[in-house]
Amino acid sequence: MILPTKHTNFEQSLLGYGCYILKNIQEDALSVDDLWSIYQKDLIIGKYTAKHNFDNLLLTLSFLYSINAIFEENGKIKLCS
Repeated sequence: MILPTKHTNFEQSLLGYGCYILKNIQEDALSVDDLWSIYQKDLIIGKYTAKHNFDNLLLTLSFLYSINAIFEENGKIKLCS
């Protein structure tokens, strides 16, 4: 689900996952592999509780790119100004 509904909480939606990704990119430009590794670690320690697969990561990155929230430069994902 891209948007949360009354049966899907915000973390489980791609929009919520996008917020999580943007928060991680704010600190430093990261590669897709870096983002996936950070998510896996946060899932294990319980910092982010919604389970997503790698396809959801790619869909979320595509969504964020389409709304001009992120861009790619030299293999790293960065925030748009």
